[in-house]
Formats: sequence, C-alpha cells, structure tokens
Amino acid sequence: MRTDDHLFIGGRWEDPAGTETLPVRSPATREVVGRVPAATVADIDRAVAAARRAFDEGPWPQLPLSERAERLVALGEALQARAAELDRLVPLESGIPVCFASGSSAIPLVDYYVDVARTYALEDVRPGRPGVTGDGIVRRVPVGVVAGITPWNGPVMQVLMKAVPALLAGCPVVIKPAPETPLSANEVARAVEDAGLPPGTVSIVPGGRDLGEHLVGHPGVDHVSFTGSTAAGLRIAARCGADLRRTNLELGGKSAAIVLPDADLDAVLPTVAQFGYFFNGEACAALTRVLAPRDRYGDVCDGLAALVAGFPVGDPLDPGTFVGPLVTEAQRERVERYIGLGRDAGAAVAVGGGRPAGLAPELTGWYVEPTLLTDVDNAMAVAREEIFGPVVVVIPYDGVDDAVAIANDSPLGL
Repeated sequence: MRTDDHLFIGGRWEDPAGTETLPVRSPATREVVGRVPAATVADIDRAVAAARRAFDEGPWPQLPLSERAERLVALGEALQARAAELDRLVPLESGIPVCFASGSSAIPLVDYYVDVARTYALEDVRPGRPGVTGDGIVRRVPVGVVAGITPWNGPVMQVLMKAVPALLAGCPVVIKPAPETPLSANEVARAVEDAGLPPGTVSIVPGGRDLGEHLVGHPGVDHVSFTGSTAAGLRIAARCGADLRRTNLELGGKSAAIVLPDADLDAVLPTVAQFGYFFNGEACAALTRVLAPRDRYGDVCDGLAALVAGFPVGDPLDPGTFVGPLVTEAQRERVERYIGLGRDAGAAVAVGGGRPAGLAPELTGWYVEPTLLTDVDNAMAVAREEIFGPVVVVIPYDGVDDAVAIANDSPLGL
C-alpha cells in the first residue's frame, strides 16, 4: 500500500495541520491501496501564503519567460523518470485502464507548453486613433497566484494542464487534486521537487469539496482554474465574478459524432466506438452521442453493437483491458440510474445495460458493462445530460443540416 505522511506545501514536504487521512480505494477491488493526509483549511492557507510570497518577493515572476521555460524542461525530465510509476498509480486509484498510459501520456504536455512559451510574444504594439493618440503597447504580465482544482479522470494530465502554463506565465500555483486520486498527484509533486523549482511556486494539497470552496474564495488567490461538473463550475464562476477575479472553466460535455451518409462504416465505426468508451466513458470529450443517417441507422447500430460487445472488461492494470471500473460506487449508481431512465423513456439496450459477469473473483469493484442505447431521440435525458460512464446513445437524423442542428442542441459547452 502506498502511504504518504506529508503534504507538498510551497515546494517542501510538510507535516499536515490535521490528523485525518484520505483512504484511496481501488475501484477494481474496493481494497484500500493508499493513504494520504487530508489537507485542512489551515494547510490551504499555508500553501496560498507560500505562493503569495513566491509571487510578491520571489524570483520566479521576475525571470524572463525563456528562463522559466528552460527551468520547466527539468520537470518534464523528472516526470519521465517516474513514467512507469505514474502509469501504475493512475489505474490503481482511478480505474482508468493502463492501456491508455494516462500517466505517462500526459508528460509531453510539458514540452508542448514549453515550446509555446519559447515563441510567445509578451508585448505587442497596437495602433492608436489616427491624429488623436499614439500607438499603444500591450504587455502580458503574471496575474498572480493561481488555484487549480482538478478532477479524478486523467489526474496527471489535469494537474499538468493547470500547473505548467501558470508556471510558465510566472504564476505560483496551488493545486487541489480530487480526493479519489491523490497518489498520482503526489507523484507529480515529487517530480516538481526533483526539478528544483523555487520555494513557494508549487503546492499540491488533496482534499474534498469544502477545501476547494475555501481555495476558490481565498483572498490570496488571483486566478482560479477548474475542471469538473457544470454545476460546480457555475458556483465557482459566480464566486469569482463577485470578486472580479479571473477564472477559466472546463466543464461537462455531450459530444456528438456525426456519421455522414457516405461514410465507410467499417473504417469509421471503430474510431467512433473507441472515443465513446475511452477512459471508461468518464471523459468530457467522449463521443457519447452518435448521430446516424436514418436510412443507415440499423447498419450503424449493428456495427457499433458488434464492436462494443467485444470490448474487454476487467482489471485496469491488465494491458488487455479496454473498459475498467467506474471510480466510485456513487458513480456506478449514477450511471445505472441513467440507463434506467433511458429504458423508461423508450430507448433500447442494444448491448450491456448491467454489471459484467465472469470477472475474476477479486474484481468486486464498481463495474458497469459497456452499454449502447438505440432508438434514442435528442430530447431524452440520456441524450442531453452528461452520464460520465460507458454509455453511448445512437440518434437518427434526416440530412446533414438536421445532424448539425441536433449536435448543437445541447445545454453543455463541450
């Protein structure tokens, strides 16, 4: 079992202010596989204070962008040295299958952002009003302390997407990872330590929703970056708006794959199916609505059903598994409730719909069969609301304009 006794605050491993811990359960076996300290409000205050000092007094915001970029190259190298452990921890704590290598596959994000920074213009000249004003100079400067609140799906990717751009911009960061997936976040903290970034620039403090709310409202935070549910995002936007603080939000999605009338189904459907169920369907970008031309609807449904029925379900640490368990029991209950709503509304369960049989005896976790719902229209809850599980719906359309209209008829931004 992986046990951490300290919190990464201001670039150092510190004793937690409280005594409570966060048990990490394997979604596959329900066994406790790790334990970390549960951060408290006092720990958040310490982390923000360290970030505030790093911004107001430290060298990091004053360094040239090119130098910050070079310093972050070391972070990518430190993460690469921990790639195998990251690939082990993410399936262990989240249930996302190891075939996606969702720990190590996030590491190239560091190089991507560093490359962007190397050519990013921090200053540009804009023309004034002819005969009235001279040209203006727009300078981009660090905004201040950044709070990053990350979800449990893609936990390494989300931490890096919050931290690396902020650090490149000269902003210290305080990251609050989801309580379900703190082990991989702490592994990222170890890589930050190995990279030798200045004191105060990075803190990683795992905890629950109440901790996130304290961080969002903290007067020492200048910018909030949040990935999660639309409902939580609305609350954060309102809170930050009241203070005129900057925020960026990555929220829910109900992405549509439009199968065009002349599509080669043998070529197209494997990709459509893969991106509907990747990460166990627990992804805002999953293609959870498939729009099929009405005169080919049956062929699309049959082709998808054959593919989905063949997806291997099992141990997320087994490279042969494509669909693993959902992250928590509550998440499984949510997905099963939506499948029931679909049935009640008249949708047909073409594949799945229940809990998988024939799993290894130790796999007693929160599994749901990959499920395909057909005879769905876009007014049903299963077509309009984010299920966040291995459930895809197939909706018929009449003409490409109708398909585009259906795809855009969604309350969700992604």
